[in-house]
Amino acid sequence: MLKQALGKIAQTLVVLIVVSVATFGLLKLAPGDPIQIMLGSEYSQEAYESLTAELGLDRPFLVQYADWAVSFVQGDWGTSYVARNDIFTYAVKEALPVTLTLASFSLAFAILIGVPLGVLSAVKKDTAFDAGAAVLALTGTAFPSFLLGILLIWFFAVKLGLFPVMGYVSPWQDFWTGIYHMILPGLTLSTYFIAMITRLTRATLIEVMEQPYIAAARARGEPAWRVIWVHGVRNIAMPLVTILGLQLGVLLQGTVLTETVFNLPGIGQMLTAAVLGREYMVVQAGVMMTATLFIGVNLLVDLSYPFLDPRLRTKK
Repeated sequence: MLKQALGKIAQTLVVLIVVSVATFGLLKLAPGDPIQIMLGSEYSQEAYESLTAELGLDRPFLVQYADWAVSFVQGDWGTSYVARNDIFTYAVKEALPVTLTLASFSLAFAILIGVPLGVLSAVKKDTAFDAGAAVLALTGTAFPSFLLGILLIWFFAVKLGLFPVMGYVSPWQDFWTGIYHMILPGLTLSTYFIAMITRLTRATLIEVMEQPYIAAARARGEPAWRVIWVHGVRNIAMPLVTILGLQLGVLLQGTVLTETVFNLPGIGQMLTAAVLGREYMVVQAGVMMTATLFIGVNLLVDLSYPFLDPRLRTKK
């Protein structure tokens, strides 16, 4: 089991290296000259060449990548030439906690709403409740998150005045105020995942409830709630964890629009501003952070399988 874990970690590191090389190379091909943006509209050729040499942009590609990779691993991500602040501090200490908070709230909403709804749909299969849950799931999958966010702001914030229109308060500074500000963004981002988890839970539980060990549990006279929530729901953990890990990229993609709509200073808004400002160093940092999150979560999903299913544990 340890050998398998080390092998997966090694594969993860290789994937991160490939992603970093590809991202670094593609950003070099992107339109726009960051030197011209830094110097402004009026500059001399000497100033242009001096700044190019200072930033190392006149060196070979592999040398530039090696210097960047070493500095990136050491936490030296450079300085934003628009905001004039340290990129590492901006990305890791300011933007990343906002995105992680939003993603955590969204996943919590999706699991707390989607799993019970999917279980009830499976138990009440082919009833009016099941049909209504199916319609809700399809609507949630097809509804654009940015439009839903605007509608939620208009109805719950503007019309009813129940929630703030936009803004962010860290739960670590003020817990209840932070949760209060995260309810509408979390619901907006979690709608797609609520629908997905509902459908997955329903389909998996219907299949599980037909297994022999479920019939054996019922024959032993165990209560219906225990048969469903203990013996049944426990066996949907592996497909649920798998699909959540694979859909993390969709979640991170959704944070870009959600953070923009609700004016949340997270990674999504950071990347949007960096792309518009041709700040390729900030873009590179943001891409590497999201790639590390995505690959890291999928690694954790792979490592969790032996704990979720004892049959996958190797005896050595």
